[in-house]
Amino acid sequence: MRASVAGCRMSVGALLNGLLVSVVAALLWKYSKLSEHAAMLEEELHMTRQSQELSQARIDYHVALQALQEHGTRMVCSGKMHTDRICRFDYLCYCSEAEEFVFFHSNSSVMLPNLGSRRFQPALLDLSSVEDHNTQYFNFLELPAATLKFMPKPVFVPDVTLILNRFNPDNLMHVFHDDLLPAFYTMKQYSDLDDEARLVFMEGWGEGPHFDLYRLLSSKQPLLKEQLKNFGKLMCFTKSYVGLSKMTTWYQYGFVQPQGPKANMLVSGNEIRQFAKALMEKMNITRVEEMEKDGGSAEDEKEKEKRDEYIVVFSRSTTRLILNEAELIMALAQEFQMRVVTVSLEEQSFPSIVQVISGASMLVSMHGAQLITSLFLPRGATVVELFPFAVNPEQYTPYKTLASLPGMDLHYVSWRNTKEENTITHPDRPWEQGGIAHLEKDEQERILASKDVPRHLCCRNPEWLFRIYQDTLVDIPSFLELLKEGMKTKPSLKKSKPASTVHPGRVREPQCQTSVQTTNEAKLTVSWQIPWNLKYLKVREVKYEVWIQEQGENTYMPYILPQQNYTFSENIKPFTTYLVWVSGSNGHGRIFHLWSLCLPFRSSNTANFITNSVNVPVSHVSISSVFKECQMFVSYTFKDTTLM
Repeated sequence: MRASVAGCRMSVGALLNGLLVSVVAALLWKYSKLSEHAAMLEEELHMTRQSQELSQARIDYHVALQALQEHGTRMVCSGKMHTDRICRFDYLCYCSEAEEFVFFHSNSSVMLPNLGSRRFQPALLDLSSVEDHNTQYFNFLELPAATLKFMPKPVFVPDVTLILNRFNPDNLMHVFHDDLLPAFYTMKQYSDLDDEARLVFMEGWGEGPHFDLYRLLSSKQPLLKEQLKNFGKLMCFTKSYVGLSKMTTWYQYGFVQPQGPKANMLVSGNEIRQFAKALMEKMNITRVEEMEKDGGSAEDEKEKEKRDEYIVVFSRSTTRLILNEAELIMALAQEFQMRVVTVSLEEQSFPSIVQVISGASMLVSMHGAQLITSLFLPRGATVVELFPFAVNPEQYTPYKTLASLPGMDLHYVSWRNTKEENTITHPDRPWEQGGIAHLEKDEQERILASKDVPRHLCCRNPEWLFRIYQDTLVDIPSFLELLKEGMKTKPSLKKSKPASTVHPGRVREPQCQTSVQTTNEAKLTVSWQIPWNLKYLKVREVKYEVWIQEQGENTYMPYILPQQNYTFSENIKPFTTYLVWVSGSNGHGRIFHLWSLCLPFRSSNTANFITNSVNVPVSHVSISSVFKECQMFVSYTFKDTTLM
């Protein structure tokens, strides 16, 4: 009996102990889960704080993470080739450890274009505006969204970002031509790339001497590739655009062929001047515009203009010196009866230089990146570029090309030192400043004996560097003589506000009639109505250019006509098909665009009209035409083709 009672007590005690252990275990499990959840919340809070360190914008970290996990990355691009493509991403990520962008796949992911392996032939897109340069290619790696659970927690960038490469941020010409202008107009293409967007530079350079200029594009501090490591191992951009528009570039640097103007320029001076105006506003610079004053005579106005005009000379302090700069300044002041102002990138702030240049009548400088500031010159100003001995101005024309763009309204003059005794060379300097001491003796002697740098590819041609870094004693008499001759060809610029070039539209109601006179003679009559918008344009003279070409032949018969209809009989043969191009000109070399395509019914003289436009390359002239095929007893073709 006692044993039984004792056994019962032990069972109750064991039961109580078991219950106690279960309760403690449950509490410990609950505590661990609460701790785990608290840790997760703390981590999310930490990641949210890190995300908000990047931006003032607030972000719900849990919602962003869930969107990435469930929907993955989404990409939609514009452009057919990697050289003209810009892509918009949602939740594109960057792994700072691997230095790779990552596209996370889920069932909701979008990838347009879906190129497969062609994405690596050679790249998805160019990160820079410099076309097809293998150091500027962009691509990404792919992972399933499920792998996020094994990776470091991402930091989200809530800002709309523009991801790009700066091509050479140490060089002012490259800063403007390759980076600022393309970025400015890329941001204009997309409404959410506004002043609140953030620029991310992925080329790996440091800030460089001109970083303040990049800051002008956005109110947000730009991010460098090196800085991304500070925000975690995995960063995800909630919305980003990758790549740059190339439409604003006008020069190629000689990677494939010797440097020179781009073959197909799409930018005019009007767009560049709008960009310059926007930057000046950001720098709090107001261009002093000459305004007509009521009550002042023409003579008073002319005298005031004369007093206000001045010349700017760019002074260099280390390389490519003008050895007799003071003499040059005196000669300019005496010849043009203007004051002469010097500016220096080494000694003055960039905004102060722009302020001076924006009101100058003439800018004089040795060849160099500083001449990109000519885009801030007022209309009607003159750019004078000086070249050292043995450097041919016709082979190095970025600033001549800029000045010559339609709408820039700048006059360009170049001077070349032709006297070897007026140059000082520096063969013992480092190679990047023109030194040649590292070369073989025979090669040094060849370069020293050369009188003209031959055309070459970019970028480290020792003969080019040796000659371009010479210091020059400007021959004042020859310089002034050339400048006076050059100023004779300067076009007059009216003070009225320059108007944009307006192109008339397609001709209307094209008609054709054919007749056979004899077995050897035929006539073709062609007529049309003027483009609709022409009646609203102030055009002094309109002429129509007609080209008639027998099908299968390489030659054509050209005609210039003042009227809108004409009967052709010369060299028109029966039973023959002709191609006939027609274009209109407003007397200033401008060609009308977008004509109509006329296809008649075989059984009558009436025609059925449809619109068409075809591009055919012919020289550098832009011509538009009408295509009309008229069939009676004779077959003729009136062809609608835009000739570029």
